[in-house]
Amino acid sequence: MTDPDRDAPEETMWAGRFIAAKTRGKWEYVSRTRGIHAAVILAIDEDAEGRHVLLVDQYRVPLGRRCIELPAGLVGDEEEGEDASLAAARELEEETGYRPDRLEKLGEFFSSPGMVSEGFTLFSAHDLTRTGAGGGVAGEDIVVHRVPLADLPERLAAWRSEGYAMDVKLLVLLGADMVR
Repeated sequence: MTDPDRDAPEETMWAGRFIAAKTRGKWEYVSRTRGIHAAVILAIDEDAEGRHVLLVDQYRVPLGRRCIELPAGLVGDEEEGEDASLAAARELEEETGYRPDRLEKLGEFFSSPGMVSEGFTLFSAHDLTRTGAGGGVAGEDIVVHRVPLADLPERLAAWRSEGYAMDVKLLVLLGADMVR
């Protein structure tokens, strides 16, 4: 069965620098402008103490609170045609202070396809080197968390009880435990 609005013309109702509100038939949705998309990084740091995942939190205006997230950033917002892996490496270092020796592309994903056309490329970061404190660029107010994987479900539950929002992409870390 095909949605009857599939071939309806797309109309832009409003466009800003980074997003546009659009309609297609009865559908209303938001998309990124100028071909911008996102890179998300799953960074696992290993040392003698075990495996740790790098997470970030920052205030998200649409949510009205801080949100726990995997490190991520826009691809092509500053340089059209930017390679997603270069953006991922840059964003990981800016946000967390860790540089990956190697990035593995895990695939393209869509977080809310009934409302947003934006997708993201998920990367796994390997062989991390600490280069600084992280925290993002000026004005981002990013807090870096290096959480032992074994403690992750409890740590996320604690943040949730403190009022933090949880990014849907954290399910990549929790998925297997949620279906047991």
